[in-house]
Amino acid sequence: MLEKIVQPLMLWYDKNKRVLPWRENKNPYYIWISEIMLQQTRVEAVKPFFRRFTEALPGIEDLAVCPEDRLLKLWEGLGYYNRVRNMQKAALKVMEVYHGKLPADYEALKSLPGIGNYTAGAIASIAYGIPVPAVDGNVLRVIARIREDDRDIMKQSVRNQVEADLLAVMPQDDPGTFNQALMELGATVCVPNGMAHCEECPVAGYCKARSADRVMEYPVKTKAKARKVEDRTILLILDGACVAIRKRPAKGLLAGLYEFPNLKGHLTEEEVLAQVESYGLTPLRIQKLPDSKHIFSHVEWHMIGYAVRVAELEKSGSTDMMFVETAHAEQNYPVPAAYGAYAGYMNLRLGQEKYEEA
Repeated sequence: MLEKIVQPLMLWYDKNKRVLPWRENKNPYYIWISEIMLQQTRVEAVKPFFRRFTEALPGIEDLAVCPEDRLLKLWEGLGYYNRVRNMQKAALKVMEVYHGKLPADYEALKSLPGIGNYTAGAIASIAYGIPVPAVDGNVLRVIARIREDDRDIMKQSVRNQVEADLLAVMPQDDPGTFNQALMELGATVCVPNGMAHCEECPVAGYCKARSADRVMEYPVKTKAKARKVEDRTILLILDGACVAIRKRPAKGLLAGLYEFPNLKGHLTEEEVLAQVESYGLTPLRIQKLPDSKHIFSHVEWHMIGYAVRVAELEKSGSTDMMFVETAHAEQNYPVPAAYGAYAGYMNLRLGQEKYEEA
């Protein structure tokens, strides 16, 4: 059946594909960056990040030698910071082993840190015309609906079978366009959230789920485990235009990023004042801030916050905190979006916010 969708899908894509900055040419470096950024992030949100990243780091060599704090700052707002760390590791390997150019080989691409089947398939097929599939969530959803496939798409065996089936039907002379067409169909027509736009679908006539009026039942997907909930108390320790920040440990959640001092649990004002004094600081006044919540992939932070004005910063006994002006922090220290609600209290703009007009 899948062989029947190839021609109408390719014709539809030629007429309806979106104009995107990473599609302006077949630069493998640009394709790589865009595919990593697009994981769990909408296309429109990625566009400005992509432009800034490629302007700051226009080639693999630039990525390989970029200082970590600057690299994380460029990624600020996208989340999943290990992805950009892996990109830098991969860039270093490309410089050492492949003379600064992403290899035109599917298996070699997969050997690079952070590059799996999907990303390798996208780079290989789009940039180099190598006939290999690029199967992401969009593609799995499209194929599951077309075939009315009740198998769990979270199983690797199902993904492997879809890859094999697509490899068998993809046009050998233009695999990149075929892969992009499937991804585009899933992103814009056979959408993940809300009703699918079946009336706009170029392959609706071949879709078994549509014929059975069961489109919204697919794909079958194992429910994710419930996230762990953690209570945290965020402290904005302030003196004039300066705020205390500290660097997180090199491993674990949000590794190596900067944060406001925070503590496990929901503390009372009295407990917060005592904690601030334990840092060797003198609290002058305290203000309760609005509650906030941030969802990571496996954990939720339920946060309360306090702004604490202090005096005599030079007497701080804390070795892991530093006091920085908001403007300096905004330009130089990568702070994760988890703290966005409290950064806003300081007019500290994170990620895309700092490039937008107020």
